[in-house]
Amino acid sequence: MAKDNIPKDFRFDDLQDYQSVIKKLNQRPYPKHLIMGNGFSMAYDHKIFSYNALYDFIEKLEDETLSKLFEVINTKNFELVMRQLDNFIEMAKAFDDTGDMVKALEDANRRLQESLIEAVSFLHPEHVFAVPDKESETCYNFLQEYLSNGGKVFSTNYDLLLYWILMRNNPHSSIDGFGREHLNPVETRRGEDAEFGDLLWGKYKEEQTVYYLHGTLPIFDTGTEIEKEVYRNSKYLLANIKERMDNKEYPIFVTAGNGDEKLNHIYHNRYLTFCYESLSKITGSLISFGFNFGEYDEHIIDAVNKAALRGAQSGEKLFSIYIGVYSEADLEHIKNIQDKFDCKVNVYNAQTANIWR
Repeated sequence: MAKDNIPKDFRFDDLQDYQSVIKKLNQRPYPKHLIMGNGFSMAYDHKIFSYNALYDFIEKLEDETLSKLFEVINTKNFELVMRQLDNFIEMAKAFDDTGDMVKALEDANRRLQESLIEAVSFLHPEHVFAVPDKESETCYNFLQEYLSNGGKVFSTNYDLLLYWILMRNNPHSSIDGFGREHLNPVETRRGEDAEFGDLLWGKYKEEQTVYYLHGTLPIFDTGTEIEKEVYRNSKYLLANIKERMDNKEYPIFVTAGNGDEKLNHIYHNRYLTFCYESLSKITGSLISFGFNFGEYDEHIIDAVNKAALRGAQSGEKLFSIYIGVYSEADLEHIKNIQDKFDCKVNVYNAQTANIWR
């Protein structure tokens, strides 16, 4: 483990600002990358993307089982509820001779995961142009600091904000690994109109620069392909996603509880596996925004440590991480966990990043 880099008496007022971090890293001869959590979306609109908003939506579903779960566990944290449910299921397997309790808990777990996806899609802004021009441009410039300089962007968010911003401003500046097959090249050479297949992942994965570590609303696993939903039939993208969900097709979402369970989910999907392993191979420096490396994020810390150790002899490795914090409490949390990292840990004031406005 790396030696503690943040002094115990270091305070929030002592933090460097975001631009100072960028200026420092731009003077170094290696790339910088970005990892974002729910704080990215909450910075756009906390009323939509907070746990409270998701909880309130699910409460309105009037699902008696889900309401009881939140009441008994006494939290609005979905990850904690899912983790507790998993624990209950394992206990029930040991003591429930009939299997009725196990089935009831497993059904509740499934309904919770499906409801979470429904909540994210329902609360979401309807379309890309719901994001004001100025905020879209500001966010795009923030992302371009990485994507236009050899860096990669990793997101643990389920929503469409990142996808929308990149598509709206310049879709060619970022590569998410998806592409279409040219179905009739011979006919096209004869002068016929070109025909293309579905938007499938894999065609451009070696050039990929944008990664959804926990999945996202427009990405579906069909069983044989990883497919990205698109605008079609004059409908907004979100409308098409909801239509698929009405047909019981659900986006790729990592909704498991703790880090081990999330990692297990990740390794059962080839797209998620590729994204996770790509994080494990980055070099240079990593900046986090809106991601606090909480108790359910051990798998992300493991990936960071793999990147820090894999090229130790050659020098092709991750040297440092810069973690954005919003408060004194956030700072204390990072101080307490900094010894879990195998690279140098730095902190900065996330309030100074000005991602959206």
